Amino acid sequence: MNVKTVRQLSKKYPAFSEPSLRWQIFTAESNGLEAAIVRIGRRVLIDEDKFVSWLEQHRQAPATPGK
Repeated sequence: MNVKTVRQLSKKYPAFSEPSLRWQIFTAESNGLEAAIVRIGRRVLIDEDKFVSWLEQHRQAPATPGK
């Protein structure tokens, strides 16, 4: 398991600010990110491998020109 804090994940993936990651965590049950979250007491960690898989699942197909 490769877990990171919100700050560490935000630094590794700068497209996601800490506040945007925290919002994704807050809404994790509805957006499917719950599987990547590890909670130990009040500490919230994110499994990086599952986070990347979650990103891949939300990737949209590129627009086809002329359609």
